[in-house]
Amino acid sequence: MILEILTPEKKLFSGEVYGVQLPGITGLFEVLNRHAPMVSALKAGKLKILKEKNSAVTYTIQSGFAEVLNNKTTVLVEGAEEVA
Repeated sequence: MILEILTPEKKLFSGEVYGVQLPGITGLFEVLNRHAPMVSALKAGKLKILKEKNSAVTYTIQSGFAEVLNNKTTVLVEGAEEVA
């Protein structure tokens, strides 16, 4: 699936991924290939990009929204920083 992470300043990430874990306002959830369409509000927390089944990159994000549609996940957040 395609993942895009956008902040007001720039495009933080864009590419093909295995999945993504997101901090929804009611709890952590994961989006994988061919997920059903949805929109969710996000709270501040950790976003984990699963580039492959056992390879991940983590970001600390501020609040925002995620949209899943046509095997593409778009994440709009107020701010984000990669965790080293």
